[in-house]
Formats: sequence, C-alpha cells, structure tokens
Amino acid sequence: MYSAAKLPETRVSGPFSMKRTDNPMYAVIKTGGKQYKVAPDDIIQVEKLTGSAGDKVQFTDVLMVGGEGEPMIGTPLVDGAKVTAELVDQMRARKIIVFKKKRRKNYRRTQGHRQNLTLLRITEIAAGGKTVKAAKAAAPKPKKEDKKADAEPEAAVEAAPETKAEAAPKTEAPKKEAPKKEAPKKAAEEKPAKAEAATGDALFETPDGDADDLKKISGVGPAIEKKLNALGITQYAQIAKFTKADIAKVDEVLNFKGRIERDDWKTQAKDLAKGAK
Repeated sequence: MYSAAKLPETRVSGPFSMKRTDNPMYAVIKTGGKQYKVAPDDIIQVEKLTGSAGDKVQFTDVLMVGGEGEPMIGTPLVDGAKVTAELVDQMRARKIIVFKKKRRKNYRRTQGHRQNLTLLRITEIAAGGKTVKAAKAAAPKPKKEDKKADAEPEAAVEAAPETKAEAAPKTEAPKKEAPKKEAPKKAAEEKPAKAEAATGDALFETPDGDADDLKKISGVGPAIEKKLNALGITQYAQIAKFTKADIAKVDEVLNFKGRIERDDWKTQAKDLAKGAK
C-alpha cells in the first residue's frame, strides 16, 4: 500500500527488499526500540507512528552519520543531526500464531497477532552542516495519444459555437420541445455503457479452464477478486508468472500501492497452484 505517486527504485528495510539508489551519505536512527541504517530515498518499516499518509516525520535520535570522510559517532547521539521522512502508509505485518501449552494440565491456548507498522520514505539527512535530500522523480512525458485526446475536446469546444450560430435561425420555426427532452435520456444511457466498457477492458488474456479462488491469497478479498477477474486475471498461474511490468500495470490500474510485492502474491500463488494440482 504505497502512495499514489510512483516512488523511485529504493532499498526497503523490513521483511521484503528492493533496489537501493547509490547515495554516499547514510545514518543510523533509533525508533521503536530498534536501530535502522537509512539513506535518502530508502523505504523502511518501523513500529507504528501516529500520523497519516503524506505527513512529515523527524528523527533526532541519530546514533551515527557516515558517508564521505570520517563517520560521526554519537555519544550516544550525534549533536544537531536529524533525519526527515515522509509517512507513506499505515500497514500491518503478516499474521503470526502464538500457541501455548502446559503438559498434564489440559492447557492449550492459540492466538493470532498482526503487528502494526508504519511505512516511511527517507527524504533528507542533515548533520554537521551538510544536508542530503532524496532525488525528485522526473515527471513522465505525455504520450502522443494523450495529445490527440486533449486536441479532440478543444476541437469540440470550437465547433460548439458554430453549431449554436447555425441553429439560431431555425428557432423561428414552431417550437418542438418534446424531441429535445429525449436527448438527455440518450446521453444518460450512453454514459453507463461507456463506464461498463472502461471497466470491462482486460489487461491480460483470460486463460482457459476454471477460475481459481483468488481470495486464498493473503490481502485479496471479494472486491479485489472481482477487479482482478475484470482485468483477465482468474488463475494462480497468471499471478505466479507476473513480471515487474505486469505488477506495475496492475498497481496503476487498481491503485494497489505496492500491495502485490509487499504481500508477496507471486510466492503465495506458486504454492497455491502446486496445491491445486
């Protein structure tokens, strides 16, 4: 569950990892009773912090700052050093099972637990008069198709006054209000049809055979399963063969914010596909 904006390739501290951008400056911070080595553009999972997506978080418990030259080691903290991060999302870790048993006492207790976590993106490290900020992602260039789509509404707007000017002399004829009332009904009928066509476009070819129960994948519920089926994803084998490009497509269309990689759908789908055989 990342933010809507696409993040650059980074290293993620936690149960999953991604590529890290080369950056000469790094810091070691302390939060939630744990220590994390971070650099600008890194994404880390920490114990839950208060706030919502987009909020800024500052860490002053900086134990060490390194990079070019000799590292600065705190005693226990580095004076004047701070690390700024952007809160990306509030999330929960995978469920763990806690089982307790006392022999010969008929005592057995089973309990599940999911730890609350906060996903952060490191944006700035400041220490010793130096400040290193995260690189800004370049805005994507508009495609040729988008330019054509923008030109079509402009042409329609320019053509509208001409049609009104031509229709003005015709108003001298007897008014016919009944036919004009039918036009909004047709427009109202066309809108649902266009909406259905937009949601019904499949990004993937639907394979032959019965559809699998995608709700068995952690993080997939009935609503998400319907959306995946609408995109042509109906079987575990399709998810198991996802490439990075496929994951990016699904994230962009359904606004998953990195859920596929975070919950490791590919590994779950492979295991479920083997069990289905």
